[in-house]
Amino acid sequence: MGQTLIEKILVNHADQDVVKPGEIVDIEIDVRVARDFGGANVVKNLLDNGLEVNDPAKTFFTFDCNPTGSDQKYAANQQYCRLFAREKGIKIFDIDAGIGTHLVIEKGIAVPGSTVISTDSHANILGAIGAFGQGMGDQDIAAAWASGKSWFKVPESVKILLTGSRPKDIQAKDIVLNLLHKFGASQLLGYSVELYGEEVEKLSLDERITISSMATEMGAIIVLFTPSDEVIAYAEEHSGRKIEKIVADADASYAQTFEIDLGSFVPMMSRPGHPDDTIEINEVKQIKIDSAFIGSCTNGRYSDLVAAANVLKNRKIAPGVVLKIVPATDAVWNQLLDEGFIKVFKDAGALVSNAGCAGCAAGQVGMNGPGEVTVSSGNRNFAGKQGAGKVYLGSPADIAASAVAGYITTPDEIPETPALFVAKGGFENPAEKKKPSTQKLPTVIEGKVWIIEQDNIDTDMIFHNRYLTITDINEMGQYTFDNLAGWKDFAQRAEAGDIIVTGKNFGAGSSRQQAVDCFKALGVQAIIAESFGAIYERNAINAAFPILTFADISALGLKSRDNVKIDFASGIMTSLETGKTVQINKFSNVQMEIYQRDGLLN
Repeated sequence: MGQTLIEKILVNHADQDVVKPGEIVDIEIDVRVARDFGGANVVKNLLDNGLEVNDPAKTFFTFDCNPTGSDQKYAANQQYCRLFAREKGIKIFDIDAGIGTHLVIEKGIAVPGSTVISTDSHANILGAIGAFGQGMGDQDIAAAWASGKSWFKVPESVKILLTGSRPKDIQAKDIVLNLLHKFGASQLLGYSVELYGEEVEKLSLDERITISSMATEMGAIIVLFTPSDEVIAYAEEHSGRKIEKIVADADASYAQTFEIDLGSFVPMMSRPGHPDDTIEINEVKQIKIDSAFIGSCTNGRYSDLVAAANVLKNRKIAPGVVLKIVPATDAVWNQLLDEGFIKVFKDAGALVSNAGCAGCAAGQVGMNGPGEVTVSSGNRNFAGKQGAGKVYLGSPADIAASAVAGYITTPDEIPETPALFVAKGGFENPAEKKKPSTQKLPTVIEGKVWIIEQDNIDTDMIFHNRYLTITDINEMGQYTFDNLAGWKDFAQRAEAGDIIVTGKNFGAGSSRQQAVDCFKALGVQAIIAESFGAIYERNAINAAFPILTFADISALGLKSRDNVKIDFASGIMTSLETGKTVQINKFSNVQMEIYQRDGLLN
C-alpha cells in the first residue's frame, strides 16, 4: 500500500519504514520555533526542568505577535528571550522581520518535505510548500527544543479534487472560504488534507499559502499541496540546495475523497464570529464599515498587497474609515516600497505598519473597538479575537474596495461617492459589559459536572488573547471562559473537583497552553467532550490534564451539578445519581504514561 503526503513526510523523519494512521511516532523536527508570546514560557519550561537546547542551528525565535514591542509584558518577554538566545546561540527574527511561518519559507529554512513546529497555531501554513508544519503549546516546543523530536499521532488523509475552471473573479481567499462553506469547522477535524486538480497545480506560492493558512479554521491538521515546479525552484533558490519533490503514491489510501466543482465557487465573506460562517459577498454588500485590515499570514504576501494596491490606486479611503495594511515580512515591505506601492497605500490614506501578524494578535495594528465593523483579510474572526467589534473576512481586493466605498463591496462596484457616517445619538460603553506532586495521580475520579451544550468552543472563548502574557498558572483561573457567552462568571461558580461535559471541537483555534492551564488553576478535574481541537488535545495530554472523548452519553441523563465517576483506564463513566454507566474512550497508553508522570516534561 502506498503512502499519502503526510505519511511520506513523517516516515522520512521517523526511525521506521512505514507509518500508519492512528499510530503514534517520534519524529525528528527540522525547524523548531517559538514566538514572542510563547517564547518566554518555552524558556521557562526548559530552565525549570534543567533542559538544554538540542541543536541551536535548528532553533529559532520569531517576534511577530508584537513586532512594535509596544506592550510592556510583550517587551519583557521578548527581552527575556533575547538574553536566552544570546546565551545559547539561537537565531532571533526580531521585531523588524515579520511572521515566523513566512520567514522560514522565505529564508529557505523550511523546504518541501521538512518538518516544522511553532507556538503558532498556523504553522500548518507550511503545507503550502509540501512541508509538515504543526502548531504546539509551549511544553511541546520545549520538549522538542531539548530532544530534537516530538511524538505525533499519524492522521488519516483526505483527498480533495477541484475540477472545472476557476472563475476569473475567484481569488485564493474565495477558494478557501468556499471550502469552509462546504466542510465547516469540524468535518475535516483531525485529518491531513491533500488538494489536487488542474487549477490547483497552477496556484502560485502566495495563493497556496492563503489556502493552507486556514487549515486550522477547518479543523484540519494541515492542508498539503504537492510542490509545483515554481515552489521547488523557489525553495532551491532560497535554501541554496537541491530539493527533491515529494509526492503521494498513486496507490495511497485516503479515508475520504471529495470531488468539488471549482467553477461553482463564488466570491465569499465570513460573517462575524466564525470563519466557517461563510456567505456569498452579494448577500452582505452595502453593510457600512468602520475599518479595514489587509495583512496576516493568510493575505500579507506581495501579490495580496499588489491586488489591494491596484484597487486603491488614484482613489481615497472613505471619510472616517481606517485602513490598516501590514505586510507579512520585511522583504515584502521593501519590495512594495521599491515598486511604489507603499506610496499608493499612503496616498489613499492607509496606515502601513511594519511586518508582523497584526490584527490576529493583540500586539499590533488591526484591533477594533466596541461596535466597530471591520472587514479583514485575516483568517479568524472569533468574537473578541480582533477586538470588541465585528469582523468580516474576505479577500484583499474586496477589503480594499470596501475601504474606498465605506461599505462592503467588490472592485467592480465601487461607487463614485463613498458612504458617509451618520450620527446615531449614542455609543456603546464597554465598561458596562465588564464583570468585576509527588503523589500518584488518581485514575478514577468523582465530581460534579457542568454541562455546556455547545460545539466549537474556541480558545479565545476559553482564555482570551488579552491574557496571553500571563505565565503564572495561579493567575489564570480567574479568566476562564470570560469570553464565552453565558459562562462569563464560571470562574466564580466553579468548585475544586468539578468536571466539564461539552460538545464537538472543544479548544478549536489557538495553540495557547493557558486554555488548558486555567482549568488546572481552578481545580477542574477533567473535561469530557465529543471531540477536541487537535492542538488543544496535545496541550491537555502533555500537561497531564485529563480529557476524554465520547460518542454518546445520553443514557446517563446528566444535568449540571450531578455527581459522576470516571475511570480513565477503562473508560467507564457512571452517574452517581442513578448508577447508570456508559462506555467512553479511555486514555491511550501515551496519555496514561504522560499523566502518570504528571506531565510531558517530568
